[in-house]
Amino acid sequence: MYMDRENGTRLGFRNVVALGFVSLFTDASSEMVFGVLPLFIVKELRGGAMVLGIIDGMAELANYFLRVFSGFISDVIGKRKLLIFTGYFISNMAKPFFSLTRNWLDVLAVRLIDRLGKGVRTAPRDALISESIHSGKMGMAFGIHRTLDQIGAILGPALAFLLLPFVGYRGVFAVSLIPGLLALIVLLIMVKEPRGKAISAISVFKQIRYAVTGDYLRAIIPIAIFSLGVYSFSFILVKGSNLGVSDAFIPLLYALINVTHTLVGVPAGILSDRIGKGKVLLMGYFAFMLTSLFSTMAYGNPLYAAVIALIYGVYVGVAETIQRALVAEYAPPSIRGAAYSFYYLVIGLCLLVSNIVFGILWDVYGPGIAFTYSSVTALIAMVATTMLLGKRKAA
Repeated sequence: MYMDRENGTRLGFRNVVALGFVSLFTDASSEMVFGVLPLFIVKELRGGAMVLGIIDGMAELANYFLRVFSGFISDVIGKRKLLIFTGYFISNMAKPFFSLTRNWLDVLAVRLIDRLGKGVRTAPRDALISESIHSGKMGMAFGIHRTLDQIGAILGPALAFLLLPFVGYRGVFAVSLIPGLLALIVLLIMVKEPRGKAISAISVFKQIRYAVTGDYLRAIIPIAIFSLGVYSFSFILVKGSNLGVSDAFIPLLYALINVTHTLVGVPAGILSDRIGKGKVLLMGYFAFMLTSLFSTMAYGNPLYAAVIALIYGVYVGVAETIQRALVAEYAPPSIRGAAYSFYYLVIGLCLLVSNIVFGILWDVYGPGIAFTYSSVTALIAMVATTMLLGKRKAA
């Protein structure tokens, strides 16, 4: 049922599921690459933890910075799908070029292009999801989308594990084109856009100023504090390698992360609809703090890598689902695209800082100090979440 955005009716869960399958195929493409890329950088291209931090930090900043403009533009022109398709096309066409890289700067260039595509598509996609369902089912909808997304994130590393012995790192990068093309086909055929009215730029700016000075800002502050200590999955994979996991099995360690947060995504969303998103978000932050604390103490046993990956997966499944749902719940409905953009910009700036700082601490003082830094920031964020989200009222 395709309804107008103007009169408040909804597309239902059809769009949510269709966009979930688009993400499934795209993530299969992405994660078969990213499941081996950290070791490719560290071992074949001879990069270190600081290089990983620079690549991941700059890539995520590019990703989140573009979301500012894509969400804003989608609000102004009243068209989400065009930007969503453009973003998926850029990303899925870029990743096979990792197979041609010769140094870490080449990897950075391809990574930036891939993340630019993600930045273009994500805010309009999240806004379209939020427009397709009733507000009382927001947590469930984002949980369903996240789960389908993460099924692809499980398939991707599994494919990398199967292909790596036969085609090597560069062959895995080239094969990633196939699921990327499938994602574009599903998007073109299955995803529908509600007929909506474009919003003037002046109106958007006025409402953004209102949003970021009210309850919406209360939600962003603890998320920003937390993000200043977040490290990417790349460091979990390198930690696993340091604990004795062989290179051939690193993609399975990455798959384990993705399996875990796939399993917790929908339950976390449903639970947040029942008991409150702030409470469930605290659970995710606590899981991240446990990951960091355990990583400071774990040495010499590959099984520890599996435990770290499991707890880290719980954090990702809870935090990424609930943070996105918080934006939908507490931003004015008419400017959700721009609200997501502001949220992602804050996250991107914080992740740039956190990944570079984490990588420097790792190289200069060792992994233990780096993980301790992240444990402390997570604890501060939990206190801020308790103080600020408890006082917040829905917009």
